[in-house]
Amino acid sequence: MLEIIATTARWSQLTANLIVFGSCIFIAMIAQHKADLENVWIKYLDKSFPWLSGLTLLGLFGILATTTADATNDTSNAWHLDAWIEMVRQTQIGQIWVARALLAALLLSATLVMQRMPRQRWHYAACTVIAALPLIAGTLMSHSSADEMSVTAVAPYALHILFAGMWFGALPAFVLILFNRHQGNHPDSLNARNVAYLQKFSAIALPAMILLALTGLIVTDRLVDTQYYTLVSSAYGWLLIAKLSVLAIILVIAYQARNKWLPRLAASNQNVTATLLHLRQWIRIEWILALILALLATILANTLPAKHSMIDNWPYPFRFSIDATWDQLNVPELVWTGVALFILALGMFALGLYRSWHGFKKTLIPGLLMLSSLALALPPLAIKAFPETYKKPTVPIDAISIVTGANLFAEHCVNCHGPQGKGTKPVADPDLRDPTDLLTQQHTASYTVGNVFHEISQGIPGTEMPGFADRLSEEDRWDLINFLHALSRGFDARLLGTMIVPETPAIASPVFTYTTQDGSSGNLKDFRLQKNVVLVLFSWPQSKQRFFQLAASYDTIRALDTEILAVPQRALSSDELQQIAEIVPFPIVTEGWSEIKNSYWFYRRIRTVPDLSGKGMHPEHMEFLTDRFGYLRARWVAQFEGLGWQNISTLTSQFTQLNQEKEIMPPPGDHAH
Repeated sequence: MLEIIATTARWSQLTANLIVFGSCIFIAMIAQHKADLENVWIKYLDKSFPWLSGLTLLGLFGILATTTADATNDTSNAWHLDAWIEMVRQTQIGQIWVARALLAALLLSATLVMQRMPRQRWHYAACTVIAALPLIAGTLMSHSSADEMSVTAVAPYALHILFAGMWFGALPAFVLILFNRHQGNHPDSLNARNVAYLQKFSAIALPAMILLALTGLIVTDRLVDTQYYTLVSSAYGWLLIAKLSVLAIILVIAYQARNKWLPRLAASNQNVTATLLHLRQWIRIEWILALILALLATILANTLPAKHSMIDNWPYPFRFSIDATWDQLNVPELVWTGVALFILALGMFALGLYRSWHGFKKTLIPGLLMLSSLALALPPLAIKAFPETYKKPTVPIDAISIVTGANLFAEHCVNCHGPQGKGTKPVADPDLRDPTDLLTQQHTASYTVGNVFHEISQGIPGTEMPGFADRLSEEDRWDLINFLHALSRGFDARLLGTMIVPETPAIASPVFTYTTQDGSSGNLKDFRLQKNVVLVLFSWPQSKQRFFQLAASYDTIRALDTEILAVPQRALSSDELQQIAEIVPFPIVTEGWSEIKNSYWFYRRIRTVPDLSGKGMHPEHMEFLTDRFGYLRARWVAQFEGLGWQNISTLTSQFTQLNQEKEIMPPPGDHAH
C-alpha cells in the first residue's frame, strides 16, 4: 500500500510540474501578439496552473512521508511530523527535499501572482524558468546522481526531464485547442490561427523528442553500464522496454499528426471536419499513452538500476558475446552482412515514407530485410548459457576467501588440475577432455563468473569434472572461484616489474584486514584515496638489512603519502618481534599475516621466472606497491630481481609519479568478474 501511495505521489508531482513547465514554454513561443493571449484555451490553462503547482507541492509531501517510512523501516513514521523533521535534518535526501519543496512553493506563488496580473508573454517565460527548477532539483535524488553527485552525472537526466516537459507538458494545450468549442461558427472546425498553433507545437515536439531520446540513451547507458543482458532479465529492463514500446506508439501518432493530419487541416480544399475528428480521436489516445509513459518513467526512476540487478536465474539457454565468438570461422562476415541489411532496411523504410508508399508495401519490405539481418547477425554471436550465467558472487574476493579457496582446491581439485592449476593430469579416455588449464589460458570471453559457479556446482559433461553442489556449500564454491580468480590474475601480474607503468592500472590488489604489533588494526581499503602502500613480505632474519634501509628512509616515504606494512612469512616469536620492532618504525602485521602472505604469493612470478611447475617457489623477500586507488602497480622479488628497490631514490620517485596521476575509479567492486 505504501509503495502505491509513493508511486502516486511521485507520478502526480512530476506530471503536474511538467504540464506547468511545458505549457508555459508553448504559450511563450506562440504568443507573438497580445491577441494571442486572449484565446479561451490559454485562459483554461491559466486557471489550472495554481492547482497544478499546488499538486506539485502536495506530491512532494507525499514523497517525504513515504520516503521517511521506507528509510526508517516503520510505516507509522509516514504520518509522524517528528520523523519527517528528523529525516530533513539528518539526511542528504531530506535536504534535497527541502530545496524541492521551496522551489515548488515558489512556483505556486508565481502562478498565484500571475492570476492577478494582465497576461504578458514574459510572464510565461519567467514561469517556465521557475517551473524548471523543481524538475532539475528532483534529478539530484535520481539513480543518476546516486553513484556520483556531479554536473556530468546529473546533467543528462536533468535535460532528459526538461525535454520531456517540452513535449509532454505542452500536450494539454494541444488537446484544449483541438476540443475548443469557442473558436468558430462550427464546433467541428479550427480557425487558421489555431491550426498555426498546432503546427508550432508539432515543430517544437519533434526536436524535443529527438533530444529526449538521445539524453535517454545516455542515462540508460549509465544505469545499465555494460550489463545489457539485464534489459531482458530484470525489472528495470522490462520497465524500460515497456516505456520504449509506449514511446514508439506515441512517435507513430505524432508522425501521422505532423505529416498527414495537420497539413490537411491547413489545406482549405480538404475535408476538415473528418480530419479534425480523426485527429481528436488519436490525440486522446496519445494523451492517455503519455500519462502511462510518465507513470512508467516514475516507476523506472525508482527501480534498482540494471547494473545493480542480481540475475540469479538467467531465463535463456544462450547469450550473445562478440568477444567469445568474433574469432570463429565466418562470424565477422555474417555479422557485417546482417548490419548492412539492417541499414538497408532503415533506408527502405525512409524511402517508403518519402515516396508515400502504401502501408503494406512500406512495412513489408523493410520488415523482411530487418528480420533477415537479425537472422544473419545474431545466431553466430550466440553461445551457451546457464541459469547461473549472470549470478553475482556473494563472497568478497579478499585474502581470507582466496586462502580458503586455495585450501578447498588442494583438497578437491589438485589431483586433476595440478598444484598450480595447469591441468597437468592427462586423461586416458580419448572421448574425454583433459583437465582445463586454469592458470595460463584466458577463459574470460567465453565464461562468466556465473558459468564457473555452474560448472563447479554441476560438473562439466565430457570431462571427469564432477559437480560439487552436494559437497561444498555455496560460500565454499564462491571461495573456490575467488581463488581461481586470484590464480589467473596472479599469473597476469608476472608482467609487473620493479618500475610502474604510468597511467595504466590494471590489477586490483587483494584486500585484507590486519592487526599490528601495537594493537592497531585496519583494512587495505582504509588507504584508498589517501596513501600508497608498500607491502613488505619478509623473512627473518634474512630481511634484516632491508629493514635498516626502509627504516632510514621511512620519514621520506611517509612524506610522499605512502605507508609501509611489514608482513612476516612465518609466525614470529615474541623475541623476534621485539628485535624487529627495535629496528623499524613502521607497522608489523601480527594477525592476518598468514592470509596476506598466502594470497600475495600468487603474485610472485616475474617474466624471467614464470614458475609453472611443481608446487611453486616461495621467495624469501617480496615487496608490492599498491597505489591509492587500490591497484597493484609494481613488485620487487629480491631473489630474482637483484638490487631493485634497494635504491631508495628509485623507489621514492615512483611514489611521486603515482601521486601526480589523476584520480581514477577504484577496482570494480570486491568480487570476481
